[in-house]
Amino acid sequence: MKAVRITEFGAPEVMSYEETEIPSCEATEVLVKIEASGINYIDTYQRTGLYPVELPYTLGLEGAGTVEQVGEQVTDFSKGDRVAFCGVPGSYAEYTKVPEGRLVSLPDEVTTKEGAALMLQGMTVHYLTQSTYPIQRGDRCLIQAAAGGVGLLLIQIAKLMGAYVIGTVSTEEKAVLAKEAGADEVILYTQTDFEKETKRLTDGKGVNVVYDSVGKATFEKSINCLSPLGYMVLFGNASGPVTEFNPADLAQKGSLFLTRPSLFHYIADRESLEKRAGDVFRWVKEKNLKVRIEHLFPLAEVQEAHRSLEGRKTTGKVLLIP
Repeated sequence: MKAVRITEFGAPEVMSYEETEIPSCEATEVLVKIEASGINYIDTYQRTGLYPVELPYTLGLEGAGTVEQVGEQVTDFSKGDRVAFCGVPGSYAEYTKVPEGRLVSLPDEVTTKEGAALMLQGMTVHYLTQSTYPIQRGDRCLIQAAAGGVGLLLIQIAKLMGAYVIGTVSTEEKAVLAKEAGADEVILYTQTDFEKETKRLTDGKGVNVVYDSVGKATFEKSINCLSPLGYMVLFGNASGPVTEFNPADLAQKGSLFLTRPSLFHYIADRESLEKRAGDVFRWVKEKNLKVRIEHLFPLAEVQEAHRSLEGRKTTGKVLLIP
């Protein structure tokens, strides 16, 4: 089979599209024939070594497809079942093996492309809005990178929960997408100081929560956008990690809360995984959540896919197709 592997850390060029053996299943594992693999920023962190992994390594933590083979102790899945997963390495490939406990079944109403697009980013939105900071009706939210894969989903669910949503984007084209997703206001941070504009839009009150996946470039101003007792939810490092911060600033700026969550702690057990995935799929079935899949790259063109993601040339979800 074909797979994308790295033997060293670095730029997109370190990714090699190569022939390798189809993995064999252990007793509690399922072999999945991948129909679509999701690309996420965490893949770039692993590729560069920001999040170190043991080399050689097959990239990709999210995918969907059909069951090709099951281990002898697998009871919940059979050959031909449509399934999706995240948090299991190896999805940049034609086949990968997944522990039975990390797989979920895809409803008929959800395509495999949608499944691959929703597992990591959809469940991220779920835990951000339902657990990390449970949005209440009337809350004011600031969403950084509002036209990205998570951003567009986050806008929709924040609005579903009854929030007033401000999004930041880099271009007029992305502003249109954020508006279409339901944002009440959209700030072009390339033209306007988003901190000052957020304060203006909220009559100086600030927002109850900032969802920030950008990191270093926006961190300080994001915190300044918060109202007293507000929540700074830093869930990504697209512009680089935040390496310097004085916790005493949280008190001075209004007894603020700061958290750096990760999806994988929120789906660590089977019950949580099924609950979050089930809610996301239900939102799709009830037409409360629409996933934008605009960029499909052949698996062989993975280097260009990463360049496009890191160069902020993409909107919505980016998928690899074996």
